[in-house]
Amino acid sequence: MLKSDILRKLELKHKHLSESDIEQIFNLFIKKILFALTNNKNVELRGFGTLKKKVNKAKLVRNPKTNEKLYKKENFKLHFKTGKILHSKINLN
Repeated sequence: MLKSDILRKLELKHKHLSESDIEQIFNLFIKKILFALTNNKNVELRGFGTLKKKVNKAKLVRNPKTNEKLYKKENFKLHFKTGKILHSKINLN
């Protein structure tokens, strides 16, 4: 699903809000999530899941093409754990 799809569905559901208002609210929501993650806080959306910033430690890696050893700096990755409600809805059999 694309951002434009989400905004379109929100516009249909909330007809009293303008298109620009909905986009501003959505962008604010995303900025708040980014702000929390950059400040080492977890983001928990009940029933949906949890976003957490994890550390990839600095290490030596090898280029498989040239067999050259390189040093990879410490960086971060985003970890998402699904919530119980989302997990149960996805796994309906």
